[in-house]
Amino acid sequence: MALVKIDLDRRIGTIDRKVYGMFVEHLGRCIYGGMYDPGSSLSDENGFRRDVLEAARGLQVPVLRYPGGNFVSGYHWIDGVGPKEKRPVRPELAWNTVETNQFGTNEFIQYCRDLDTEPYLCANLGSGTMDEAAAWVEYCNRADGTSYAKLRAEHGFARPHEVTYWGLGNEMYGDWQIGHRNAQDYAKLAREYGKMMKGVDPSIKLVLCGAQNLDWDRHVLERCADIVEYISYHVYWGPTEGEDPHFSVLAQPYASERDLRFLWHLIEQVRRDRRVDHPIHIALDEWNVWYREYGNGLEERYDLTDALAVAIYMNMMRRNCQAIGMANLAQMVNVIAPIFTSPEGMFLQTIYHPLRLAVEKTGPVALEAHVECDTYAADYVRLPEVPYLDVLASVDESANKLFVSLVNLSAEESQAVDVVMQSGDLGSSGRAHVIAGEAPEVVNDFGVERVVCRTEELAELSARFTYTLPPLAHTVLELDLR
Repeated sequence: MALVKIDLDRRIGTIDRKVYGMFVEHLGRCIYGGMYDPGSSLSDENGFRRDVLEAARGLQVPVLRYPGGNFVSGYHWIDGVGPKEKRPVRPELAWNTVETNQFGTNEFIQYCRDLDTEPYLCANLGSGTMDEAAAWVEYCNRADGTSYAKLRAEHGFARPHEVTYWGLGNEMYGDWQIGHRNAQDYAKLAREYGKMMKGVDPSIKLVLCGAQNLDWDRHVLERCADIVEYISYHVYWGPTEGEDPHFSVLAQPYASERDLRFLWHLIEQVRRDRRVDHPIHIALDEWNVWYREYGNGLEERYDLTDALAVAIYMNMMRRNCQAIGMANLAQMVNVIAPIFTSPEGMFLQTIYHPLRLAVEKTGPVALEAHVECDTYAADYVRLPEVPYLDVLASVDESANKLFVSLVNLSAEESQAVDVVMQSGDLGSSGRAHVIAGEAPEVVNDFGVERVVCRTEELAELSARFTYTLPPLAHTVLELDLR
């Protein structure tokens, strides 16, 4: 028996909806042959796959990051605007391919408009220049009267794109990155880029490149905290060698939670020491389970364990809503993605369902739930124990609803969860939205849905009730408040 106590007055904070964001990069079949396929009968007049757009709309994506990723450190945005027949075809050095530039800034902005999402552009701090980055801001955001604003209008977009979120490079700490720099050199460069970009448009919000390393993060924050609104954090994970693959995959979101809390304390310390008045949040702008495919266009096939890991990570980010202001799952289509296509159609991977459930069945305010349950040891991620039950409680006062997101990590045992309301009254009925499957390794495929989300009606609820969570299940209880 597990125990979950919920007090409507114990509030963690407001969940920023940007944590439900996505990421697309010029990599494999993410863009070409995925979201953009102008030669396909499945595409619209803009070349956008209609079936992919519809599936992406189901995720209610609030912010979409582009164009990278490693790709951006060798990308020059001017190559991807203007008449398509005049755009240069160039060697692409991040992923060792050829870039046709048929999809660029304006196609991306049009896609964001069709998807009803905010664009988030990442600037080239690898092979690029400050002038180039500032000109991109001018091209996107200036209304008229300047050369790049006029150029945008000539390209068919008289209205400014109004791009708010801009990344100051991607993973510049890594020697795999074009233009790799140490923390000192990156901090100097990022500051100067940021100054020029905000000089063009002071309203933009900048994302500093973090390294998942507190020494790096401290140095770049101390240099740039006064001009940025976010610092990035990237995390991918898979099973730990020599450990149970199911349980080790599910343990790693908790290790990431610990590291994110360290980073949040560092941010607050730097803000205090540098007398920075505006808030700085963490942008988890690349995250996902990823360990199988490093070739083949990174076309990972996700199983039920991966879906549960994604559900835990979504719970974790919202539990830490004071720290995390944005997140972008990498990536949206085909490349380590929830949506998978072929020339003839598409299917939804297992991880699609917890992502959709998170955005649809969550209140805007996270609550501090008290949880008692059994645990297992996870020394391999430097944690003494990991709970078999993961919980997020949230409330939507305007709709009089309480949402309790539960993940049963056990592959074999059901969990009877005793839910106790310490304040507030429940109605007598509710709904349980359940994602489950037969075994940890089951996957979805074209025409085959082994992992889906189903809804069950709940009755005879009270201030204390018991819900039995099946093994290998993620359930969101949607409960009416009196």
